[in-house]
Amino acid sequence: MSIMQSVEQRRLLGAFVRARREALRPDEAGRRRRTPGLRREEVAARAGIGVTWCAWIEQGREVRPSADTLSRLAKALQLTVAERAYLFELAGHHDPDNPFSALDDDAPASVTAFVQAVPHPAYGLDPAWNICTWNEAARALFVSLEETATDRNLLRYVFTAPQARTLLPDWEHRARRILAEFRADFGRNPTDPRTQAVVEWLSARSALFREAWNTQSVSSREGGLRIFTHPLQGRLEFEQHTLHPADRPDFKLVMLEPCLDSI
Repeated sequence: MSIMQSVEQRRLLGAFVRARREALRPDEAGRRRRTPGLRREEVAARAGIGVTWCAWIEQGREVRPSADTLSRLAKALQLTVAERAYLFELAGHHDPDNPFSALDDDAPASVTAFVQAVPHPAYGLDPAWNICTWNEAARALFVSLEETATDRNLLRYVFTAPQARTLLPDWEHRARRILAEFRADFGRNPTDPRTQAVVEWLSARSALFREAWNTQSVSSREGGLRIFTHPLQGRLEFEQHTLHPADRPDFKLVMLEPCLDSI
């Protein structure tokens, strides 16, 4: 899945690839070379792609390399995690090695407007259950989630963040229910490579996720009482409301309304 690039993105991508190529040391040390770093032919050979493709990318031409091509190019250029993310962002592609990267679309304007307007914890979920928008009250509630701002995935947080086990007093029950709700969404588009990658990533890292996923439990995302044990605020009780925007029903709007007794 990819998105359209602007002329400026293509220019930046080309300049970045060229700069990284020229920063690499040739395999043959000691030989004097007219150009710094590696030649395009050498990078192309390392990445297993055509020299023409390398040239066109560096020249900012309107080419559309696949995610696999970009992945091989990133390895050939020996990019860091941050540099790789920058490469994929400029190229308008999702990184297959990072299933928690952002979707093509930003949060729908209707969801963002509502989330920012309400004083209670509120957030939006994209189809892969990344929190695509949230307000200050939600940031304060979900302890440590801000620390992984580029990987703000609700499933990843619930199943792998140690803080989630404290925040959710009925952690295992809540985790199983959340996963059953996610499966209902997953079934609407089971071939989506990003949601598949999320499942694969968590299956490899969480025994509870793997076991719960194999039970095939399915549930709609319902409202109701939600209890949290916050490290600073103590016990908090909310009534959860979940809505779907009419313009993008594949997204969710979740609001947590404080119960009167807990205010």
